[in-house]
Amino acid sequence: MFAGDGGNGCVAFRREKYVPRGGPNGGNGGNGGSVYLRASAHHNTLVTYRFNPEFKAERGGHGLGSNCTGHTGNDLYLEVPPGTIAYEQTDDGLLPLADLTEVGQTVLVARGGRGGRGNAAFLTNANRAPRRADPGEPGEQRLLKLRLKLIADVGLVGFPNAGKSTLISRISAAKPKIANYPFTTLSPNLGVVHLSDDRSFVVADVPGLIEGAHDGHGLGTKFLAHLERTKVLVHVIDISSASGRDPVSDFKVISRELELFEGRGDELAAALSTKRRIAVANKIDAMDEPERLKKLARHLKKLKIPLFPVSAVTGEGLPALLEAMWTEVSASRAEEAR
Repeated sequence: MFAGDGGNGCVAFRREKYVPRGGPNGGNGGNGGSVYLRASAHHNTLVTYRFNPEFKAERGGHGLGSNCTGHTGNDLYLEVPPGTIAYEQTDDGLLPLADLTEVGQTVLVARGGRGGRGNAAFLTNANRAPRRADPGEPGEQRLLKLRLKLIADVGLVGFPNAGKSTLISRISAAKPKIANYPFTTLSPNLGVVHLSDDRSFVVADVPGLIEGAHDGHGLGTKFLAHLERTKVLVHVIDISSASGRDPVSDFKVISRELELFEGRGDELAAALSTKRRIAVANKIDAMDEPERLKKLARHLKKLKIPLFPVSAVTGEGLPALLEAMWTEVSASRAEEAR
């Protein structure tokens, strides 16, 4: 990011018939434009800044004679999606600058340079014809790193192909890519769930996690970071035998990854394991071994985590699940309001 440089001051003297020694009238340079980040509801990704990495605000105009001040450079506003965190890249690592969580929130990230003074500013009784002018100050230059953490009330977590994308497409208007192979979803999807009595909340479909996600396996750290701002985590577990995995083991692995990610101790780690949690036994329409569901229910009962058997394909069990999501979201909102 480059803020605009300030304009140079001007050295000039008044020249007019019958007015000898008219005196200095060099104007000041204009201030350079500054660079701001602004959260906008019209953006939901940072892809613009991936392919256009350099931005520069307008420099200030130079001062002119007749005490004319140079024009002030236009400020540059860079729009980012809500949930964006800006870091400055320094020799000592990343330095947090701003966390834009609300639409319209604006933060200054690079200040424009101040314009230089013209020679009229140096007129004194001892120096009636100053020939000095200041150059404009350079604008600030900063190397920024932008990271997006989605803002959602509910985050869907689970192994690849557990049915998270199908679930969010069923309960909201989101249209994620759905296919029968791992990591079909490579970026989070947001959907708004509308219930009766004008109740609504936002759900995020986070790409599938695997063992070792807290260390970056399967892009795990990028996916886990999106869960930091959620109020409720919903574990989506494939209850059918088609996955070849044990449902209880799946739940334990994902829970463990949340704990390990939380324990990283850096700016990305969040208290994920302490969030409100709901478990979903998905694909009951394809369940061929009822004992798998009973075993999972017994395990979650010990942990006091509610379990909802559903079918994201047929819609069975979804009304009760949505009401449970709303109960947890509203309770979390009430706690934050205190």
